[in-house]
Amino acid sequence: MRPPPWLDSGTLGRDLVLAGASLAGGLVLHALGWQPQVRPNAEVPSALFLPPLVAVCVAVALRRVAPRASLALGTGALVVDTALGSSLGTVLVYTQVLYDACVYGPPRLWRWLLRITVALSLLGTVVGVLRYGHWRGAALGVLVVLAGLLPVLTGISVRQYRDQAAAERARAEQTARLVELDRRQAVSAERARMARELHDVVANHLSAVAIHATAVLSVPGLDRGQVESALRVIRESSVQGLAEMRQMIEVLREPGSSGGQAAPEVVTARLAEADGLVERARAAGLTVRVRTDGTPGALPVGVDLAAYRIVQESLTNALKHGTGEAELTIAYRPAEVVLTVENPVRRGAAGLPGAGAGLIGMRERATLLAGRFTAGPCDGRWQVRAALPTGETG
Repeated sequence: MRPPPWLDSGTLGRDLVLAGASLAGGLVLHALGWQPQVRPNAEVPSALFLPPLVAVCVAVALRRVAPRASLALGTGALVVDTALGSSLGTVLVYTQVLYDACVYGPPRLWRWLLRITVALSLLGTVVGVLRYGHWRGAALGVLVVLAGLLPVLTGISVRQYRDQAAAERARAEQTARLVELDRRQAVSAERARMARELHDVVANHLSAVAIHATAVLSVPGLDRGQVESALRVIRESSVQGLAEMRQMIEVLREPGSSGGQAAPEVVTARLAEADGLVERARAAGLTVRVRTDGTPGALPVGVDLAAYRIVQESLTNALKHGTGEAELTIAYRPAEVVLTVENPVRRGAAGLPGAGAGLIGMRERATLLAGRFTAGPCDGRWQVRAALPTGETG
């Protein structure tokens, strides 16, 4: 059965119970006549030993509330008790006072207690030998060690163990906070990556759809062939966007969520497939001139995907904000691949609205690969340039 809450460890109720038990034990010793021990004196009434016993028990009750006051009260009671002749009950309870002062008092207190009890133990040994003129007089020093030094050493050991446990808990809590911080940073980075991928996968195709839908709705007098051509581009862009988005959702889905079926094979976009991007851009009405410098070679997976997405986003921006033409240059160099997309900027027309997420995403992709990225006006044209390291040294 669980004890009541007021008796839990660290509560005043627990201290009062301990003080009461100490008083009860001292009264039992008093009733048994085990009072004067060091200097028996028949002229001293035994009832005079009770006030010091009560005082030292009150000191036990104050051990957490006021450690210094507890030690002062207990020491005063011991001095009075010793002057009367010294009683076993008061001495035993005072050992608890010394122990509590070391455990609950400030660090400076237990350091002073250690010095004092060591000095008293040595002094008691010397005084005992000199007084009784025999080595057996050293027993007085042993009594001081048992009643003073031993409780102090025990309290210091418990306090150090408690402080070490508290430090371990603090380190564990700090580690837990760092782990939680790392987890949140990882979640934030993953959310940013997913947002970047969704933008690249969906926004580019939807831009082509929006451009052709706007043309069909805003240009009067289109013949059936022109309408069918625009609708064909809209359908191809929609189907391609849905396919890429479905592929991404399958990758993000947890294992086993596809009804026991094998996970779909993930086809990573590659720079070698940039011809497909160019063809779709041309079908959407963008005149694209492509130039390749150097010999195409195998690229790291991360570089391959980033290059593909940068080309895709750049052509989409040229289609949305340009005048209908763009120039794509892919330069394969010994240690990097350099992508350059240039297009004239439409003047006097707003084009399709954009939030700037495309440029941010392209810059993040290049930065994550320790590459370089620039985008802005250049000689009257808009230029996007990305240099992605391939990890080779030539």
